[in-house]
Amino acid sequence: MMPYGKLRFFATTLAMSCAAVAIATPTFPQQRGVPQSGNGQALSVRSDIQEADSKTGIVTARGNVVIVYPARQMQATATQAQYFSRERRIVLTGNAYVLQNGNSLRAETITYLVDEGRFIAVPNDNQQVESIYYITDPDRSAPSPNP
Repeated sequence: MMPYGKLRFFATTLAMSCAAVAIATPTFPQQRGVPQSGNGQALSVRSDIQEADSKTGIVTARGNVVIVYPARQMQATATQAQYFSRERRIVLTGNAYVLQNGNSLRAETITYLVDEGRFIAVPNDNQQVESIYYITDPDRSAPSPNP
């Protein structure tokens, strides 16, 4: 069993690292039960195991990882997720899946660059990345002329 001091340090480090991901101006309305943290909204991570390394600034979540990031209207699942606090990037590995604004992305590895709001997806060997994007058609809203 982990001594109370180490457990408290781990919990504090994990909370601080996850809070650092939040952005200053949320673009998604606050949801019930999602607490505000500082100037932005919290990013929540659920998994079987989580660990944080204060020396490297890397937070790792393993096993049935579920990430909810309301400020970016994003949800993600993977076998493992790592947050690199110094580079401000999240790397999802193992059947990674991201859902954002109805659009989805599935790959073996998905890297999310927090500051850029950009995803990089890489498949397993001999496989492909799968994405589904909903695109609005501005011409669809205009009434069609009668012949």
